[in-house]
Amino acid sequence: MRRPLAIDARRSALLCIDLQEEHRQDQRLLAVGFDGVIANVARLQRAARQNRIPVYHFAYVVDSAAALPHHPKLPDGRSAFSDKDDPLTAICPEVAPVDGEPQIIKSEASAFGTGLGDALKASGVEWLFVCGVWTEACVDATVKSALKLGFRVVLAKDACGSGSVAMHRTGILNLANRLYGGAVTDTRGACRLMAGETIDAWQPDRPVPMRFGFDDASELYDGL
Repeated sequence: MRRPLAIDARRSALLCIDLQEEHRQDQRLLAVGFDGVIANVARLQRAARQNRIPVYHFAYVVDSAAALPHHPKLPDGRSAFSDKDDPLTAICPEVAPVDGEPQIIKSEASAFGTGLGDALKASGVEWLFVCGVWTEACVDATVKSALKLGFRVVLAKDACGSGSVAMHRTGILNLANRLYGGAVTDTRGACRLMAGETIDAWQPDRPVPMRFGFDDASELYDGL
């Protein structure tokens, strides 16, 4: 349900997940509407910097020599995607780190496989604004890890993306159903929260509040 939300922005951080060139240049990894996602992430980053909220950048990069046993590989042994020597793993310049903001390389879906949780807690962070790609993969894993560690999450739905509209929208709905203690909003709402304003945001009020199907998933997503 939608209800008022305000947070202590001084105890928050922005996590930008895997906004890499491969998602707009590699035909196998294209994210639908990626330019729009990038534009919205750039808005979030500007709002975070204006309000002195730390911004963390993550990139999924695979070293095939240390990859999981069944990770897809090319005949020459390189990773089939996101290989460490592929220049398309670079973060898109519009949303790249500035002024010493941390860029963290990860080799698994969740951003929390990097020691991030301890660093955030040590700095007093309680709320995380999350954006990036792909919604049902690395964004999903990061949000679930954050909740497990006791953080509260604001998920900016239009600053996330995936390989299709259906994948993205059902990914957001699945997270929204279990985002206990957190909220789903859009980029405008997230920027207002960063500025200390109160907004109406979708927050789950009971376990799995939405049972959606092919016929109503888009309508429910629009209502978040």
